[in-house]
Amino acid sequence: MAFDVAPDSYDRFMGRWSSPLAERLVDRLELAPGSRVLDVGCGPGALTEALVRRLGSARISAVEPSATFRAAARERFPDVDVRQAGAEALPFEDDVFDAVAAALVVPFMRDAVAGLGEMRRVARPGGVLAATMWDHDRGPLSPLWRAVDRLGLPPRETGPLLGSGPGELADLLERVGSSDVHPGELTVTRTVASFEEWWEPMTLGVGPVGDYVQRLDEAERAALREECTRVLPEAPFDLSVTAWCATGRA
Repeated sequence: MAFDVAPDSYDRFMGRWSSPLAERLVDRLELAPGSRVLDVGCGPGALTEALVRRLGSARISAVEPSATFRAAARERFPDVDVRQAGAEALPFEDDVFDAVAAALVVPFMRDAVAGLGEMRRVARPGGVLAATMWDHDRGPLSPLWRAVDRLGLPPRETGPLLGSGPGELADLLERVGSSDVHPGELTVTRTVASFEEWWEPMTLGVGPVGDYVQRLDEAERAALREECTRVLPEAPFDLSVTAWCATGRA
C-alpha cells in the first residue's frame, strides 16, 4: 500500500484526523510521570507529538519502517529516539517500556500477530499495550467508500482492513497473551471548511484510498468526486469520526 509518500502528503491526508485521535489515545495509556513509552509505526509523528507533550522527549521512543517518515519524525523531534524498524522486529530489549502503542498501524503490519507480540515483549510486566484503527463504517474515509458502493465502481482490491471491525483489535491483543484487555471507541470531530478540503487529500496517492483513486480513469474519478458531494453534508460541516481502540497489559 502507498505509504512511501512525502510526509506533507500524509499529514494532509490523515494527520488532520490522526492528531486529535492521538490525544484521545494518550488519555487511555494511564501514563504516570516518568513513564517510558514506545510509539510503533510512528509515521511523521502524530502520536509521538502527543506523547512528547505529556512526558517530554527523553521518555519517548519510536519506530517506523518508512525511511521517509522516519526522517520526518527525527526532524520534528530531534531529541526522540526514532529508529527505522518494523513492528515485527522491534530493536529493543525485553521489558523496557511502561506503555507501547500502535495508532492506525495494525492492518499495515506485515504480520499483525507478530507485531503485537513484539509490542508485548518490549513492555514491562503490567505495562499498557494499546492499538487503534478507524471503524470501517464511521472513519474519515467511510464517505468515499459509500460513494464507491453507490456508483457501482470497480471493487477495492482488499476488503475492510484488519482492526476496522468491532472487537478485532481486542481479539488480537488476547491472541498474543495480553491480560485485562478492554475494547473501546474513540471519536473525534473537526470542522471541514469546504468539500475540496476533504476531497483533495484523497487524490494524493496515500494508503489504500490513494491507490484506489489513482487507479480510476478520469471519468470514474470525476463521477466519484461528484457522488462524494452528495454523500457529505454541504460545507462547512462538522464531521465526527470513530476509531476502535483496545488496551491490555503485558
